[in-house]
Parts: sequence; C-alpha cells; structure tokens
Amino acid sequence: MQQDKHPDYREVVFRDRAAGYAFLTRSTATSEQTIEWDDGERYPVVDVEISSESHPFYTGKARTVDSEGRIAQFERRYGGGAEQPGSGGGEAG
Repeated sequence: MQQDKHPDYREVVFRDRAAGYAFLTRSTATSEQTIEWDDGERYPVVDVEISSESHPFYTGKARTVDSEGRIAQFERRYGGGAEQPGSGGGEAG
C-alpha cells in the first residue's frame, strides 16, 4: 500500500437526528464537529438524514400499495374498463 495516498480510516459517530439514534463505526468520513461517546472519548460526528432507525423499510412503516383499491377507484372514475354488451362499441358496417 502506498503511503499518503489513502484517506484516514478512523472511528466516527454517525447520528440520525430524526430518530435520536447514533452509532460508532470506522469510516473515512470527516467532520469538524465532535461528540463525547459513552466510553468518554470524543469522536467526529457525521449527521445523516436516514438510518436504519428511521427508514420506513427497516421500521416496518413502509407504505403498502393497495392495488385492488386503486383498480376500483380507477373503474369508478373512468367508467369500469370493459365495455358492456349492447353499448354500441362496435364499428358500423
């Protein structure tokens, strides 16, 4: 490995402010802000918008698509899809 070519790999705290969750890991991410961790040491802290604590997929709050309800809504709005017998849908010959 060449010297002085790679970024520093050190312990960093990633903090999800929306969920009030933080975790300590190793990363090359940098930050001017620091935080005192549970072990009494100070580490750089990187604020993130979404983590596993706030992401809908991991929290179980993901939106489910109600496909049957959407189809019924479409049919109510636009007249039911298939033509009714005797409605004059064929071409005049």
